[in-house]
Amino acid sequence: MSFWDTTNSEDPMPNASPLIAAFALLLPFTALAQPVTDGAANRPDITPAFPEQTEAPERVSSFVSDPRLIAGGLEHPWAVAVLPDNAGYLVTERPGRLRHISRDGTVSDVITGVPDVFDTAQGGLLDVALAPDFAESRRIYLSFSKPLGLMRAATAAVRATLSEDHARLTDVVEIFVQTPASRVPIHFGSRVVPAPDGTVWITTGERGGTPGLRELAQDASTTYGAVVRVAPNGAPAPDNPFLGDANAAPERVTLGQRNIQGAAVSPVTGALWTVEHGPAGGDELNLIEPGANYGWPVVSYGINYNGSEIGDGRAAHAPDFIEPVYYWDPVIAPGGMEFYAMPVGDEMFPEWSGDLLIAGLQARAVVRLSLENGRVVAEERLARGVGRVRDVAVDSNGAVLFVTDAPDGGLYTLMRN
Repeated sequence: MSFWDTTNSEDPMPNASPLIAAFALLLPFTALAQPVTDGAANRPDITPAFPEQTEAPERVSSFVSDPRLIAGGLEHPWAVAVLPDNAGYLVTERPGRLRHISRDGTVSDVITGVPDVFDTAQGGLLDVALAPDFAESRRIYLSFSKPLGLMRAATAAVRATLSEDHARLTDVVEIFVQTPASRVPIHFGSRVVPAPDGTVWITTGERGGTPGLRELAQDASTTYGAVVRVAPNGAPAPDNPFLGDANAAPERVTLGQRNIQGAAVSPVTGALWTVEHGPAGGDELNLIEPGANYGWPVVSYGINYNGSEIGDGRAAHAPDFIEPVYYWDPVIAPGGMEFYAMPVGDEMFPEWSGDLLIAGLQARAVVRLSLENGRVVAEERLARGVGRVRDVAVDSNGAVLFVTDAPDGGLYTLMRN
């Protein structure tokens, strides 16, 4: 793993009895008592804040086929979005290319009109998302690292209109630029989630590297290490929590997050969930509360890559900060995230209804989390070993899509046996 991509108590359940184990074989998936096997923890002596906060029992689905390649030859694909009416997919390539891929795997020429990007280290063209009214408006959103001269860059986002033939973008309008710019070319965050109310959630990173930059995640005057929220024209959303604070960036919604590369809106509650890279250990799944502080870089369930402590060495976030709903140690190095939500009867995997699907770079898998009452009750690694999974999506037929981040990356699908 390269330096730039290293982004990265126990509550074990007792072994199931033979009778329970035998009964489990009759179910569409097998529930196992032990957590996923994924290596030694960086902080093995930490006690979680509540029993379901880490090391959920593994639940293995028995009904999933091996991954099938839809299209290969993609250079560091970063995101995938599903077009309506079986029109295929949009996929970003980090060097700055946006592609249309048909359902039969035909890869288009480069879609024109994409903004220039800062294609260095973790920077480049990053997320792509469709507006809720895409079928009528043809509007999409892109996030990317914007070049700002003197080797500086910042996370940015634009809205644009996609032509009917998927060949070009027009009406490209910038709606967000992270401040301040930085010469450190990592931790751009950069998921874009258009909300049903017309506002747009955008996630950022704290740009990593130096303690001085890390600390900006706690500085409300910046947009480092945060969830931000804007209107489609780029104005701050009208109910943002820091809107009336003259010393705060009005786009900011949260404080104290590290490098948020996954975000999704719950189809049940409408709340935003995020997943962010920790250091060595301490990847976090968070439920977003406007105005809340999630603790980075003061507290963490991980440690620095050199083995030293984060902040004062305290792992527990409460009572000063919001506890993560779940954390991983060792890390999965999370990418994109999606709820598995389909109309009843249309699900390819009804057993997963309401579950979270998370791309895992270090896990080299699609990570599935089962949720009950806001807690993680089971975890699974799907497509394990296929490569560094950067993003996930749910296809219109209920299959699971994902892209692998590699010089010769691909778009894959997971279907039912």
